[in-house]
Amino acid sequence: MKIATFNINGIKARFQAFSDWLDESAPDVAILQEIKSVDENFPREHFEDKGYSVHTHGQKSFNGVAILSKLPLEDITTGLPGDDDDEQARWIEATVMGEKAIKICGLYLPNGNPAPGPKYDYKLAWMQRLQERAKLLLASEEPALMAGDYNIIPQDEDAARPDAWRDDALARPESRDAYRRILNLGFTEAFRARTQGGGDYSFWDYQAGAWNRNDGIRIDHFLLTPQCADLLNDSWIESDVRGREKPSDHVPVWVDLAA
Repeated sequence: MKIATFNINGIKARFQAFSDWLDESAPDVAILQEIKSVDENFPREHFEDKGYSVHTHGQKSFNGVAILSKLPLEDITTGLPGDDDDEQARWIEATVMGEKAIKICGLYLPNGNPAPGPKYDYKLAWMQRLQERAKLLLASEEPALMAGDYNIIPQDEDAARPDAWRDDALARPESRDAYRRILNLGFTEAFRARTQGGGDYSFWDYQAGAWNRNDGIRIDHFLLTPQCADLLNDSWIESDVRGREKPSDHVPVWVDLAA
């Protein structure tokens, strides 16, 4: 089972580029962030015609997550538990029925800037809720993963210029500590299980020629439960997608599971 997570930065703006990528790379499951569309405006029929079932948790103009799957999906739910007043569309989960059933949780973690401030408080509170959901996934002792745009630079090696990010919400010590607390519950970060060292990024800003200078950061991650990590064949970043016409500022990150 090949699964990609991809912050597409707007389905309307990136429709053709995303559709072409889907045809070429053909993931079994695509976990999307920042669809920036209400559910009824997402072009689901176009992707259903390509053989994907489409499930969205949308929001007008902002945020929004989705799962596209060639494999059957069950138990589809939306919204991260823990705050009934949270109206931001940042969480979707489903069970993918391949050779083995895999619980897929797609997330778009809050950016948190400017920090400190209310947006940063929301980010840290959201991560606390994520930690509680992560504990339940582990307690199930079933193959499960949490994938998406975490808006977290885990370590200095995950940024081309780490000093430029010291005071940013993506790399502040509180953000990294919150991410590490989740990881240390017993998750495997898929890409780092296969690739060590710096120089690998999943996001390049549109400004100042960041892509051409490889001035990037790695903020899109797969966290796998132990039962899911046992199925991991490989994980990689499809970085060349950033150099195509009308690209997202993110690129797809992949896992290949024996499932």
